[in-house]
Amino acid sequence: MHTPPLVAVAHGSRDPEAAAATEALLAEVRRQRPGLEVVGAFLDHTEPKLAEVLVGCHDAVVVPLLLGAAYHSRVDVPAAIADAGANAVQADVLGPDVLLLSALERRLGEAGVPIGDPDTAVVLAAAGSTDPTAADGVRALAAEWAGRGWWAVEAAFASAARPTVEEAVDDLRTRGAPRVAVASYLLFPGLFARRMVGAGADVASGVLGDAPEVARLVLARYDARRGDLR
Repeated sequence: MHTPPLVAVAHGSRDPEAAAATEALLAEVRRQRPGLEVVGAFLDHTEPKLAEVLVGCHDAVVVPLLLGAAYHSRVDVPAAIADAGANAVQADVLGPDVLLLSALERRLGEAGVPIGDPDTAVVLAAAGSTDPTAADGVRALAAEWAGRGWWAVEAAFASAARPTVEEAVDDLRTRGAPRVAVASYLLFPGLFARRMVGAGADVASGVLGDAPEVARLVLARYDARRGDLR
């Protein structure tokens, strides 16, 4: 039985570190599923573009490397699939998902923050979107994470929605949080990741990148749609 390739599509960035981080994540996906063909593609700024990759595929499962369902997943990805004329199905975006909380905690731990520390307030810092559904998904994930022992967990955004990351950090300090940590709810490095480091928290975690939990989620999204190919 033919196993369709997994085509993972990221937004793309002018920052070359983002492309390197994308490839590192795909390498972790390949490590977890030896023998599966895993191909990277991008929507903007970086080559190869998704439509170009799909032209060379007999069939494929397209997994958006996106943390929320908004314009890119609802418009850009389906348009690229249609332009390629490919026999491809689109999987769900990666977030919000409880598995990402484990990845976030991994990154905070690497930054020296004890997991579930009752003396640490966490800002779940997302890129932001004008789509209210995407922002609500981040808020819901923050509410779920708050039950894991932290002093508090608040959602914040680098753009397009409120509060900003800086506002959330300031608010938690005003409320008396002993320590404030920014958890970067981003897949790849770039401008937003740099903003979060400079948001005034006591500590900021690295991007999710090639965390094993993210790779597991990519494969879960692939597995959920691979049986739907015509």
